[in-house]
Amino acid sequence: MECWILYDGEADSSGPGAYEVRRFAESGKRQGINVTVFRPEQFELVVTQDDRDSVLIDGQVAQLPDFILPRISGNVNYFTLAVIRHLERLGVEAFNGSEAIESVKDKLHTQQILAENNIPVPDTMLAKFPCDTSIVEQVFDFPIVVKTLVGTHGNGVFLCETKEKLNDIMELMRETKPDIQLIFQEFISRSHGCDLRVFVIDGEAVAAMKRTAQDGSFKANASRGARVEQFPMNEDIRKLAVDSSRTLNLDIAGIDILFDGDGYKICEANSAPDFRALESCCDINIADTIFSSIAGRMAREAGEDLLMGYPALANGRISM
Repeated sequence: MECWILYDGEADSSGPGAYEVRRFAESGKRQGINVTVFRPEQFELVVTQDDRDSVLIDGQVAQLPDFILPRISGNVNYFTLAVIRHLERLGVEAFNGSEAIESVKDKLHTQQILAENNIPVPDTMLAKFPCDTSIVEQVFDFPIVVKTLVGTHGNGVFLCETKEKLNDIMELMRETKPDIQLIFQEFISRSHGCDLRVFVIDGEAVAAMKRTAQDGSFKANASRGARVEQFPMNEDIRKLAVDSSRTLNLDIAGIDILFDGDGYKICEANSAPDFRALESCCDINIADTIFSSIAGRMAREAGEDLLMGYPALANGRISM
């Protein structure tokens, strides 16, 4: 099988997502999957009815792979989504698909989709400039969380303990980034400095870890030095993670869950979740599990296509 990984960094670096890309390359060798890593900007997108079996990469014709793994560590921009959509329209399966990636890169849209499907989320409000704090106070009690619509690894996330601090942040944003889009979000005090990351693959919650901040921060990101430990999943956590990933159409997902009293709320969903920290505390090989799941799924789909061509076989009247 041929797999292309779309990655926006250098695989041999220590940057975000590089460890995971290397793990996929190692796993591919073990499982007979040829893994090639490309940056999105290496592609030239040519829409034509004549050639539907290849694309241009670095100006050279390349035959299409069996599937792609988008592993974008930063902001998923329009061009990257266009590359994924182009390959999908040519018949290449993407894990995850462009629609799911586009939905979860926008944190407000993610919350809208989950809330619509009765999945518990923190109350969330789109910020407007100039900010009317009196309206914000009608919706939230302080402290509140302020987030950029797009961001990873805890970047662009702030805690405002008072109305005065909120005003200060709004003033700073207005002077430095007037076009930035922000959301306000309910602060879940029970999860101050800790949360859960549940890894979901093809509808199965395969592992969970608890992340605990070590510097007094309210953000519990492993990339920021949070302590990680394996966390035993109960049925509520497992169901919440699986339901969230299915609702968002994510084949592969990192679901971040907040503790909320005796229950839980979904903080965010990640379409290209890192798993270095997870593998450090859980007995699982994520890359192997993902490739095994994809291979099994594609084999099942190939079998279904075969059956559709032979109605008698599909009805059980012929055996093979």
